[in-house]
Amino acid sequence: MEKQYDILSRISERYEKMSKSHKAIAKFISEHYDQAVFMTAAKLGETLGVSESTVVRFASGIGYEGYPEFQKALEECVKGKLSSMQRMDAKYGRSSQSEVLTSVLTADIEKLQHTIENLDPAAFESAVNTILEAENIYIMGLRSNEPLAEFLHFYLNMIRGNVVLLKTTSVSETFEQMIRISEKDCFIGISFPRYSMRTLKAMEFASDMNAKVIAITDSVNSPMSLYSSCNLLARSDMVSIVDSLVAPLSVINALVVALCLKCPQEVKKNLERLEETWNNYQVYLNDEINFINDEPMLNYSLRREEMER
Repeated sequence: MEKQYDILSRISERYEKMSKSHKAIAKFISEHYDQAVFMTAAKLGETLGVSESTVVRFASGIGYEGYPEFQKALEECVKGKLSSMQRMDAKYGRSSQSEVLTSVLTADIEKLQHTIENLDPAAFESAVNTILEAENIYIMGLRSNEPLAEFLHFYLNMIRGNVVLLKTTSVSETFEQMIRISEKDCFIGISFPRYSMRTLKAMEFASDMNAKVIAITDSVNSPMSLYSSCNLLARSDMVSIVDSLVAPLSVINALVVALCLKCPQEVKKNLERLEETWNNYQVYLNDEINFINDEPMLNYSLRREEMER
């Protein structure tokens, strides 16, 4: 019985000997098989700028009797939900290290471009205003999304107060931490495939409590959008064992910058207070180097003592 991932393996094995047009089809199938499965031979050809007959010959060239059999194999591939390692091997198995580097960086650039073209400016503006006006902010992102949640929490905490990062492996503890959430508050849920049920449950609870709910996710079809009033969409899919967080992080970066521009005086005051605290308590003198006037921060306390004499 044919293995579910044989169609991508066939493409990988025959790729080097393919014509230029067949390589273009192979590349598209390998990277977007979940889209290609719904395309007719004519539609696939139109998408790639080749003829329908070229697509049919491609299907025959990798061992199928015709396009219908090829499409059926593609359906089985999608239904089987290939493991990350199988997909990665199918795409990168015959690539050199430099080709892998170029391919991954190019894929991230494409995701950024897709995010730029598809992110709703009105939703972005709404998210900025909601965050500024909320009494309390609750942020949740688990597993591979945790770095995104921590990054957003770190900078929001510099911009404004009352920011809570929800970090727990227990659903009951999550509800305990946000038990006082109300219509005056905002909940930011960050989740990309595979989606987190704990984050989804927390968003549902926040919505039930009439809090404003912002979702940072990958698609309008994401389950996170069920409970959010504002969706910030960023592409994250990747043929690899890791998720691509480049586009989501850029969206969060844009949020932080926009928030800073909305309340510059408050941000400046908070940063000056932090800087003064760091200097007074020598917070960074033992574990970080920051260059001031081209001299290491490590010398800062010595210079300060000399000036005070």
